Amino acid sequence: MDTAERIVEAYVRYVKHWATIPNIRCPAQREVDLLAIDLATLQRYHIEVRVSISRAFSKLSGKEFSVDALKDPVQKAPQRRTVGFFVQRKFNDEGVTKVLADHGFRSGNYQKVIVTWGWKPEAQRQAEAHDIKLWDFRDIIKNTVETLRGQTSHFTDDTLRTLQLYLLAKPTDAEGSA
Repeated sequence: MDTAERIVEAYVRYVKHWATIPNIRCPAQREVDLLAIDLATLQRYHIEVRVSISRAFSKLSGKEFSVDALKDPVQKAPQRRTVGFFVQRKFNDEGVTKVLADHGFRSGNYQKVIVTWGWKPEAQRQAEAHDIKLWDFRDIIKNTVETLRGQTSHFTDDTLRTLQLYLLAKPTDAEGSA
C-alpha cells in the first residue's frame, strides 16, 4: 500500500468512520486498492487511488485508453492516468469483479471512486458516464487535517500520527515562520 492509499484509508476510517479492507489481490496481477463500507448506511465503495505530483501526469485525463499503448514504457504513465484505464483495468476487469462479488460487491450495490490529484473536464464527463465518483486527494488531506486539528488523542495509526505531528509542528499564523 503506497502513502496516498494509506492517507485515503485513514480518511475514510477516521473522518468518515467507514470500515475498510485495503489491498485485495486479484487474478492477473490486479489489485483493489480499497473497499469501504459506511456502517451507518451500509453503502459500499470500491476506491482506487492514483496520485502523482508530476506536473505532466498529475491530472486524470479523458484521453483514449489503449492496452497496446500501456505496454509502451513511454506511454505507460499517461495511459494509467485515463478514466478508460480505471474502467477497463480497475473496475470492470473480470478477475476484479469476481473478487468483488466474493466480498458482496455486486454490480449496482456499490459506488466506484477514483481518488486523484485533480482532473480535466473530459475526465469528469467520462467518469459520470461510467457512474464513477472523483475525489480530489488535496481535499482529502485538508479534511483529514481539519479533523485532527485540536485533538490531543494519541493515534496508533502511523498515517494519522504523522499528519497529527506535522500539524502540531507547523507554526500557527500567530507564531510566524522560523
